[in-house]
Amino acid sequence: MSMESHAKRLGSATSKLVSEQGLMSLVEHLTELRRRLIYVLIVLFIALVGGLVIAKPTFQFLLHQRPANGTLELHTFSFWDGIGIYMQIAFVSALIVTIPFIVYQLWLFVKPALHPHEQRSTLKYVPFALILALLGLSFAYFVVFPLAFDFTRSVSQNLGLQETFGVVQYFQFMFGIILPITVLFEMPLLIMFLTAIRIVNPIRLKKMRRLAYFIMSVIGVCITPPDFISDILVIIPLIVLYEISVWMSNTIYKKQLMKDAEWEEQYKAAEQQ
Repeated sequence: MSMESHAKRLGSATSKLVSEQGLMSLVEHLTELRRRLIYVLIVLFIALVGGLVIAKPTFQFLLHQRPANGTLELHTFSFWDGIGIYMQIAFVSALIVTIPFIVYQLWLFVKPALHPHEQRSTLKYVPFALILALLGLSFAYFVVFPLAFDFTRSVSQNLGLQETFGVVQYFQFMFGIILPITVLFEMPLLIMFLTAIRIVNPIRLKKMRRLAYFIMSVIGVCITPPDFISDILVIIPLIVLYEISVWMSNTIYKKQLMKDAEWEEQYKAAEQQ
């Protein structure tokens, strides 16, 4: 066998091995991702069972808070409305409780690609997921939802319409406001996590500031009544959240640069020895 033929066969075998290793790595990552998703679904199901248990007291609590104040008469237009409300309240409650576990599973998924100090720094973000979710939930329910509710009722009254509220429509309207804002309040945590694993940095976030402001404005306009005051009351907190995210990203990024500089100095010192 000639040297040229042998080299071709060796090169072909090497490329095949690299291809198989890449495929195995992709399969392993997909398998790990599926495992994490299964864990999340199991915990979400358990939380859903608990949500069904507390669905009735949660319903009574939400109904007797502002803006309803216990005086709003709700109607059912289908035999399944009661079951639908139970399931909606249970699912939203379960989702909020499961958020920290989802963040933890995300951390476990990316953990093998992180250095030990990055693993420690990102793990401490997990408890803050629930805190931010509760802050977003409170802001949405006690500030944004009453604004939207009062505005829509005032429009109906000005048009002389007879108000008849369906219980499903009422809670769909409520959750349609609460859920997006609750998720958006996780933005600082997400930005910090992505910065810690070196996917984003404050330089890139500052360059995207105009686009981010535009997106925040669109979201604020979409989830609030079409009046200037309500839009501003939602858009400003969202922009503040983005700026907090940039500031936190900048803090983490500076620590990363300092750590990289220390490693470079240690590497140079080891080479000189």
